[in-house]
Amino acid sequence: MALIPSPAWLDPGDNAWQMTAATLVGLQSVPGLVLLYGGIVKKKWAINSAFMALYAFAAVLIVWVLWAYNMAFGKQWFPFIGHPGQIISAYNELKEAVIPAAASGMPPIAFPMSTMVFFQFVFAAITVIILAGSVLGRMNFKAWMIFVPIWMTFVYTVGAFSLWGGGWLGQLGVVDYSGGYVIHLTAAASGFTAAAVIGPRLARDRESFQPNSLLITLAGAGILWLGWNGFNGGDPYFANADAGAAVLNTNIATAMALLTWTVLDVFAFGLPSVLGAVNGMIAGLVAITPAAGYVNGVGAIVLGLLAGVIPWLTWNKLGKSWLFRKVDDTLGVFHTHGVAALIGGIGTGVLADPGMIEYLATGKDSAVNVTGMWYSGSFHQVLLQIEGAAFIIAINVVGTVIILNLIRLVVPLRMDEEMLKMGDEAAHGEEAYAIYADGQRGVPVLGD
Repeated sequence: MALIPSPAWLDPGDNAWQMTAATLVGLQSVPGLVLLYGGIVKKKWAINSAFMALYAFAAVLIVWVLWAYNMAFGKQWFPFIGHPGQIISAYNELKEAVIPAAASGMPPIAFPMSTMVFFQFVFAAITVIILAGSVLGRMNFKAWMIFVPIWMTFVYTVGAFSLWGGGWLGQLGVVDYSGGYVIHLTAAASGFTAAAVIGPRLARDRESFQPNSLLITLAGAGILWLGWNGFNGGDPYFANADAGAAVLNTNIATAMALLTWTVLDVFAFGLPSVLGAVNGMIAGLVAITPAAGYVNGVGAIVLGLLAGVIPWLTWNKLGKSWLFRKVDDTLGVFHTHGVAALIGGIGTGVLADPGMIEYLATGKDSAVNVTGMWYSGSFHQVLLQIEGAAFIIAINVVGTVIILNLIRLVVPLRMDEEMLKMGDEAAHGEEAYAIYADGQRGVPVLGD
């Protein structure tokens, strides 16, 4: 009997790219956002902020494989959710990947279910890690430990199934190429809501929150940028031409947004800001995400320009309004992820080029693509994109309020005053930097 390495349905190239793309996306979180969060906050919050990201990455994986994956991508249970259930039996891990409720809209997938589950896990994990950026510097870590699995189960899966898993938004015609709505608008809506419910940082932390290491912040930002190639390049589920276009468009939009934000900083404040450049980079990455394989390179430049201008304005103008003085969104997730996601999502309804083919077709069937208002003259796709955004915002606001108010019945949502004053040492018994010769906290030994 001759042995063969894999079944006939498995394409080694597609499988290799999908696993590579998933790893690139995973690197965005660990170490990307772990480093970015650890460097961008005050020294006393470096460990806590980085650990929130690391914990979430691990917690989401266990929840994901035991029940949440099937809620987001399994057989339909309701129009907005799939049946919960495990996905890690030998049969499930080795069988051909399929998204049951969405299978009619794509070619047969040429890699195993285990690859699909891991690929979608890294998307789920980074969503709640981005959300954490809104509540750094005051959320009780024990509350965070409870929040992550519950929120992943009852909030994230609803948006993912509704748009990507074959649910009602996808069937309606709302499109989200790689997570502008499912990930970034979701994280921003829930993060801003959580920031409002939990309350602000200490006044002195809000007044002075200088990064403890801009170099570490930049290292994390760089991993985030290049990791995004897996984010947008992996979402056709095939190593095809549209995946390559999505990668190129991602980098075009990001570069444009970074340059635009930096120029605006120079004109407004007289100096180019590294933090401003990082914010512009993130806004560009987010804005192109829902559009990456649907727009051409000119569309990517337009979205990058808008992502550099509009979030800059909301950050520097709207961010000074009474609402943002009241709600303490630590890293400005509302602006760089929420506003930028709306730019990209609604912009897709305008700029999607019908010549950008995601899947080819044979015979009389039409290819899979999206036509924006610029090419069709119709406002229909724009209205669909607005409807999708409204649903995502609503489900996240309501779900997050309910979950946090249930958690506060068990543990406090905020750290106590002593922890808020001391930071990492009180919250974890650890500090980010060993400033003494023997690497220990306390009084240095004479002669060291």
